[in-house]
Amino acid sequence: MLKMISKPAVKLVERYLPDPYIFVLLLTLIASVAAIAIERQSPLAVLRFWGDGFWSLLTFSMQMLLVLVTGFMLASSPPVKRILQKIAGTAKTPGGAIILVTLVSLAASWINWGFGLVVGALFAKELARLIRVDYRLLVASAYSGFVVWHGGLAGSIPLTIATEGHFAADQIGVIGTGSTIFAFFNIAIVICLFIAIPLVNRMMLPDEKDSVYVDPKVLDDEPEQMGRITRPAEKLENSMALALLVGVPGLLFLLDHFLLRGGSLNLNVVNFLFLFLAIVLHRTPRNLLNSLNEAIKGGAGIVIQFPFYAGIMAIMVQSGLAESMSEWLVSFATATTLPFWSFISAGIVNLFVPSGGGQWAVQAPVMLPAAQALGADISRVAMAVAWGDAWTNLLQPFWALPVLAIAGLKAKDIMGFCLIQLFITGIIISIGLVWF
Repeated sequence: MLKMISKPAVKLVERYLPDPYIFVLLLTLIASVAAIAIERQSPLAVLRFWGDGFWSLLTFSMQMLLVLVTGFMLASSPPVKRILQKIAGTAKTPGGAIILVTLVSLAASWINWGFGLVVGALFAKELARLIRVDYRLLVASAYSGFVVWHGGLAGSIPLTIATEGHFAADQIGVIGTGSTIFAFFNIAIVICLFIAIPLVNRMMLPDEKDSVYVDPKVLDDEPEQMGRITRPAEKLENSMALALLVGVPGLLFLLDHFLLRGGSLNLNVVNFLFLFLAIVLHRTPRNLLNSLNEAIKGGAGIVIQFPFYAGIMAIMVQSGLAESMSEWLVSFATATTLPFWSFISAGIVNLFVPSGGGQWAVQAPVMLPAAQALGADISRVAMAVAWGDAWTNLLQPFWALPVLAIAGLKAKDIMGFCLIQLFITGIIISIGLVWF
């Protein structure tokens, strides 16, 4: 049945889903018109919101670009590639490849969302070299694992409210991860998704006549081998000693950060870890630079689109549109159903504000008073917003950009399969938030 349903969904998306750049332009226009029509903002005010906020995510944009680049360099290092190749060798059938790539992506995304995106895409390419399987579904399966990230170890909302002095601490205090990430309802949702998502992806596997395959030679991204080293500069570029003299101190700094100073894990630390592990594992500066040249090709979408999303976020927040959307959705909620409506509202807002931390800043001032007024479980409401943010990433191609860049596909190639997962995972998460 899922195979039958997925066929028209894939064709629909292939026909009508534009390039993510077109998507962000359309969202900019929709957010602008809605701010004028619903919030009664003047066109000049909306223009100012947009222009003033356009460059507000430059730091975040660079962090995201580094997630892609450093994650690619780490995942393409010889030791990691050997591990991925060894795991890929255990898949013997197309169906087995689909299940395996989904499980690897789910596990990696639960640990860290950036690592999950890159490892999932690179592992999909590795499987495509070994097994003849529909490449679109293979990459879509790698991306579908990303949906668990906000319920995992690097979830920005649960980590934020577990941090002393967070912006809502005066209102709700500090809520530890035992009440969010490691709460029974959240673990139950994660386990159900680990079971359901691979099975759904497997059941969507098209028949051979409907499948789209890729030539394994096209996926070969091995750098050209260097000739004989003759220049002193080339000796430096191929010096293992130079790489270790810089790479090892970087890793020692991280040991000091975690063990002696009790530092926490954040996006900058993750990028630092990925970079210096890549420096050590690639062994020479030249090998690292070859990997960097391959990785940077996929950064164009991030560079051009993130400023537009910053502008959309500014319109949504400054105009009051995000607050109005959230208030309307929770206006008819009860203490029991508030997590569900928080989840739905977060999913909608995420289409316009695709940033977990940014979305919490937008929705917390609405959701937290509502939870207190209704006597709802605040930690569950916070996780509902987190899951809503992660859920509609299956529809919003923003976070698929790194995966698509590595895999060499377009959003329309995978989003039809992701649309099916959107409905199924939405049901599972909703049940988990209300009844688990």
